[in-house]
Amino acid sequence: MGFESGTMVETRGILSSSDHTSVVSISLFVTLLCGCIVIGHLLEESRWMNESITALIIGVCTGVFILLISGGKSSHLLVFSEDLFFFYLLPPIIFNAGFQVKKKQFFRNFMTIMMFGALGTLVSFIVISLGAIVFFQKMDLGLGIGDYLAIGAIFAATDSVCTLQVLNQDETPLLYSLVFGEGVVNDATSVVLFNAVQNFDLSNINASVALELIGNFTYLFTTSTVLGVITGLLSAFVIKKLYLGSHSTDREVAIMMLMAYLSYMLAELFYLSGILTVFFCGIVMSHYTWHNVTENSRVTTKHTFATLSFVAEIFIFLYVGMDALDIEKWRFVSNSPKTSIYVSATLLGLTLIGRAAFVFPLSFLSNLVKKSPNEKIDFKQQVTIWWAGLMRGAVSMALAYNQFTRAGHTQLQGNAILITSTITVVLFSNVVFGLMTKPLVRLLMPSSNHLSRMISSEQLTPKSFLVPLLGEYQDSEAELFAENGQSCFGAREGGPRTLLHPNSLKMLLRTPHRTVHYYWRKFDDAFMRPVFGGRGFVPYAPGSPTEQSAHLSQAEPQQ
Repeated sequence: MGFESGTMVETRGILSSSDHTSVVSISLFVTLLCGCIVIGHLLEESRWMNESITALIIGVCTGVFILLISGGKSSHLLVFSEDLFFFYLLPPIIFNAGFQVKKKQFFRNFMTIMMFGALGTLVSFIVISLGAIVFFQKMDLGLGIGDYLAIGAIFAATDSVCTLQVLNQDETPLLYSLVFGEGVVNDATSVVLFNAVQNFDLSNINASVALELIGNFTYLFTTSTVLGVITGLLSAFVIKKLYLGSHSTDREVAIMMLMAYLSYMLAELFYLSGILTVFFCGIVMSHYTWHNVTENSRVTTKHTFATLSFVAEIFIFLYVGMDALDIEKWRFVSNSPKTSIYVSATLLGLTLIGRAAFVFPLSFLSNLVKKSPNEKIDFKQQVTIWWAGLMRGAVSMALAYNQFTRAGHTQLQGNAILITSTITVVLFSNVVFGLMTKPLVRLLMPSSNHLSRMISSEQLTPKSFLVPLLGEYQDSEAELFAENGQSCFGAREGGPRTLLHPNSLKMLLRTPHRTVHYYWRKFDDAFMRPVFGGRGFVPYAPGSPTEQSAHLSQAEPQQ
């Protein structure tokens, strides 16, 4: 009995010590997060630095400090977890991007985004995989064909989180919508390719396997998008019908946050792309749900989603910086530093070539079908798109850990070399490419005011906190079908004004995206908004003067 009591006391002491260590680690990590935010604020006006690079550098410095005080045993406070990244950190980032994105600019370039995100990722995947086979097969790293294809999927993944930190959608709306939109589709495509590499029989690759892969991606993209739209519409319908804000704004905010997260988890439950689902759920919620809540809830949700996304981004970059010095992995490659440097340089070069292999050809194809010069992607913009998409981040890290480690640990030299090379590429691409992106955009692109007039038709108002970058401005028909500054509703050279109806075949062929926009707006106003709410169909909490005045002011244009 005494022995058992002693054992229990000893076990309790071990658990208590373990809990205390966790508390210390979390406290230090939260302190570092606060430090990243403060330093990032002080460097906000810098033309070189941004908060992601600041967090990476602080993470590396912290890793060096921990490595020194631990006697070379460890360099990080927390162990990298794929579940932590994919289930808790990535969803708020992608959702907020969809919630805040300028929908008009995004859908105007939807076909180009799909070309870059799907077809472009496939081209990059093929180039990197073939390059890995050519250069690494001779090195005896102990890799199979599945590992080489996994490398292609890992390094074809553009990190949309990095894009958010570098580009600004107000200064460069076209570039932002193209690069970030491509990043969202790219992440989903890379995950599909990565899973396909692990699930398909790669011993006999033929045309049927390739067709099955294409069909799998088409199914994944369609079902994931539909699930996100349905979840967003469900949240709008529930809030519109139940008038949650009439009793408590907390319930409105809670149901929006939970429904957004539910969309991601449902996608994972059904083996779909949670990235695509939560992104389109954010777009639908910004178009319908957000206008159905009270004014206080609008301000609260806008800042809550932005804050969660911001903290998650800083968390990811801080941890990637700390994990870069993981002594366990570097110990395996210490005997062959030349091999590690060669692999890292080769992967970086393949990443550069793989992205160039689709950005410039697909931009050329996209320009062929665009009539207006203002909508075409010129060479300077193509260079910027190529450069801004070179950064690799936590998505590549998570996929590399999944392929080449077991529970975060590896005992094989070849796997350790690829893990350390992935870390090297992520750090180099973020620090070097990230540092040079802002100056490159300012050098290659015209001034932000001229650029906004040239490629953006968004209307900016002082009440931006009420419509947070949602692009809800409704063009008139004359503006919607204007081409090259001339309205198609009036004849040129001062002739008689004749109406060219937007449902004509000529107009559909001349401006297809504007014609689709016209019909979508009519369908949205006639069927969708009366059912799911939205701008102009906003319920208000009875007895609330603020809500009643807001409701009446928004209802006036509909009368």
